[in-house]
Amino acid sequence: MMLRTLVTALALAVSSYSVAAVSPAEADKLGSALTPLGGELAGNTDGSIPAWTGGLGPDAGQMDAGGFLSNPFASEQPLFTITADNYTQYESKLAPGQIALLKRYPQSFVIKVYPSHRTARVPQAINEAAKRSALNTQLLAGGNGLKNFADSRYYAFPIPQNGLEVVWNHITRYRGGNLKRNIVQATPQANGSFTIVRFEDEVASPSNMPDLAPERASNALLFFKQRVTAPSRLAGNVLLVHDTLDQVAEPRMAWVYNAGQRRVRRAPQVAYDGPGTASDGLRTSDNFDMFNGSPDRYDWKLIGKRELYIPYNNYELDSPKVSYEQILQAGHTNQQLARYELHRVWEVEATLKNGERNIYAKRRFYFDEDTWQIAASELYDGRGQLWRVGQAMLLQHYAVEAPVYAFEALYDLTVGRYLAIGMKNEEKVGVLYGTEASAKDFTPAALRNAGVR
Repeated sequence: MMLRTLVTALALAVSSYSVAAVSPAEADKLGSALTPLGGELAGNTDGSIPAWTGGLGPDAGQMDAGGFLSNPFASEQPLFTITADNYTQYESKLAPGQIALLKRYPQSFVIKVYPSHRTARVPQAINEAAKRSALNTQLLAGGNGLKNFADSRYYAFPIPQNGLEVVWNHITRYRGGNLKRNIVQATPQANGSFTIVRFEDEVASPSNMPDLAPERASNALLFFKQRVTAPSRLAGNVLLVHDTLDQVAEPRMAWVYNAGQRRVRRAPQVAYDGPGTASDGLRTSDNFDMFNGSPDRYDWKLIGKRELYIPYNNYELDSPKVSYEQILQAGHTNQQLARYELHRVWEVEATLKNGERNIYAKRRFYFDEDTWQIAASELYDGRGQLWRVGQAMLLQHYAVEAPVYAFEALYDLTVGRYLAIGMKNEEKVGVLYGTEASAKDFTPAALRNAGVR
């Protein structure tokens, strides 16, 4: 099989994706010239991005009874701070969305840049799964699903050849296995006032559900259940989502249980630009996790790789010593608590296909090369104007060897408001990893029990 190069990939028409996996010789670069997940092993020329040396493991710090981590970099000070007054000095390493936020909030939005640490690390079994993916996983015709992936389950294309393969890496990344988490969402008003919405989330992987029927497991990507616990007017409502690998043959299935009506209903609106749960109109369903769901409504173009200041190692923002009131401020979350580092990212642009519908006509995403997590996004309206800017506050959960988010935020430049979701600072227990999951708990029939107030 001929090796495909990045140059060749960039020349491909985005409507006709290659379906070939990489050769064994190419896959052998994983763990040698590349990290096990496909990042460049070496640092950059001037040393501002170091070489990857294995990332942070369980001995990097302490985890308390609530699952909160100590900060391995607590003693570090910023190298410099980017503001609306000096951003032009650093413009080559800033994304347009970041510049827009600096201009929108010139008195308060700052980017504090710290020394870069390549902390990403996953268990060895996941590294091995990524290499199997490189050798075997293929895009289905049109690129809207995967095949030959069920035996690996993670990082579909660690050596990507086009923009859509990069997107699938984000969708299929390792999140720490089965988990349960208590998180909050807030949509502050322009003056900074907010109401907390609390969620109990459960996420299960098909490979960690022993009673899942083989015919269901073969095309399953993940199972997700979300119960609202506050405020009282929403408490008891439950969302259930089944995501698939072949989204053409079997699209996402979703159901909601409405506690007031005590009824379970199919929820086709929980996809694409359907409204996000309790989001006050500030995010769509596919904004969750920066991007999720089927990519079929867009053409995806790989712009290339670049160096960018992105949120990284944000242990301070995930600390139980920090309150929601300290994080949630007027206009944007507290940038004084945020940590940015210089890292290499994959830049991908999505353009809405002719005849398809989404409130975002164009999107641009920046994927961290070491984790495949989306760190930043830009969302454009039908007039081509930058409308919303997303940023995810990355950190390495070294105790379970999983790259995660402290939280993610989506900023609406037009109305001066934003949504932040994923915070857990004031919860008694944040995230529990390695939980047991049964297929019967992720069925529509189980939603009524889950929604009992």
